Amino acid sequence: MSKQEDIFKNVISHAKEYGFIFPSSEIYDGLSAVYDYGQNGAELKKNIREYWWKAMVQMHENIVGLDAAILMHPTTWKASGHVDAFNDPLIDNKDSKKRYRADVLIEDYCEKLNQKAQKEIDKAKERFGDAFDEAQFVATNGRVVEYKARQKEILQRMASGLDSGNLEDVKALIEELGIADPETGSKNWTEVRQFNLMFGTKLGASAENAMDLYLRPETAQGIFVNFLNVQKSGRMKVPFGIAQTGKAFRNEIVARQFIFRMREFEQMEMQFFVRPGEEMKYYEYWKETRLNWHLSLGLGKENYRFHDHEKLAHYANAAADIEFNFPFGFKELEGIHSRTDFDLKAHEQFSGRKLQYFDPELNENYVPYVVETSVGLDRMFLAIFSKSLKEETLEDGSTRTVLALPSVLAPTKAAVLPLVKKDGLPDVAHKIVEELRWDFNVTYDEKDAVGRRYRRQDALGTPFCITVDHQTLEDDTVTIRHRDSMQQDRVAISELRNIINDEVSMRTWLLKTAK
Repeated sequence: MSKQEDIFKNVISHAKEYGFIFPSSEIYDGLSAVYDYGQNGAELKKNIREYWWKAMVQMHENIVGLDAAILMHPTTWKASGHVDAFNDPLIDNKDSKKRYRADVLIEDYCEKLNQKAQKEIDKAKERFGDAFDEAQFVATNGRVVEYKARQKEILQRMASGLDSGNLEDVKALIEELGIADPETGSKNWTEVRQFNLMFGTKLGASAENAMDLYLRPETAQGIFVNFLNVQKSGRMKVPFGIAQTGKAFRNEIVARQFIFRMREFEQMEMQFFVRPGEEMKYYEYWKETRLNWHLSLGLGKENYRFHDHEKLAHYANAAADIEFNFPFGFKELEGIHSRTDFDLKAHEQFSGRKLQYFDPELNENYVPYVVETSVGLDRMFLAIFSKSLKEETLEDGSTRTVLALPSVLAPTKAAVLPLVKKDGLPDVAHKIVEELRWDFNVTYDEKDAVGRRYRRQDALGTPFCITVDHQTLEDDTVTIRHRDSMQQDRVAISELRNIINDEVSMRTWLLKTAK
């Protein structure tokens, strides 16, 4: 087993052991690719959602929020193209009986080429030190140029095959590249075929009169059909955005990698409506703005990269992913897409209603273009959780497991610990909890020796431990311990609120995105 696989196994077991994520319906042996968020997971997820909402809606004067229904009129999905074009290209291995997405197999092959190129770059960087000119090396080194060109050629051929529906060529490409089943090494593949990902359901009291509906596969369409409702009721002027978080559902046949690809998941999306012709300016703006938001969490710039799409969706004229270095490699975390006027025009056509904006400056009506930012909340959770989980060796040779979450997102901000369960110390500790919980999610912990309690809170990601001891009874001071540095300071009880707030407030963290 590789080191990366070990890390991923630890992430999954830690998430369950400490009340973050459980397999859904576990007492009935679970449901494949469906998970429940436990008591700590629900808090972390809520904090990520709020951090996104505050940055996206509260801090932008021209962006408002929406909460559209999961069930929508079925013609919505005909207009959006999901009924005809929301497919994944699937391929089965005849020997292992495992099913894979053909495009993912090819993309994973290309990622290996990318890693080979990166190895050459890293070796040269080490050799030349400060004198190293990376851009020139990438453009002139024979091996790197070859790897990059080969990667581009493969991806373009795949995109061409998928766009034109030439699935025979997609299979031929897999065979030419010698791509094997990742689990068994078998190269005995079936044909590639398309599979629609939408879940169907029924609306109506009787089977004869029931209407066929779909569970929404994305939240964006709820924004598009409400475009005029929001614009008119809010007197919004282009450019403006509509943001939404909510559940979406996809019948993923190849749902693996824990909560990275699930059948029921949550999206955080914003559709930004702009004048036709100005979409690329805002596309670049949102690429930079969204990356800065991710970087504000302090998980390391080296763990993010942009990936421009070779294969564009039917509605897009430009698309890029912000990819994150998960325990299983770089994968999509957020998509930024220039969707043109495809969606609003399609809904105009299918509904027979005008979805246009009157621009008073230009004195004309037009269908706005749209720039979309779409991030998976569950993927954000996995990115943050996996990068924060660390095994540290301390100065005395002992080890500790610490979940070094960005403190702004930590489920519990502080744990209050009485040194012993007597002499009135628990009473004082409870009073501190009662005072702090008006502003923060805090917990009380009196079980075990104080050192073991510290370790437990480290593993839960709690940024502060506050210890009440006998000196507290004399001078109203406590010991506050910082999770990451393990430094301990003696402070007055009256100072606790400000100390914690300075470290965990969204204001403090989001100001980093403005720099």
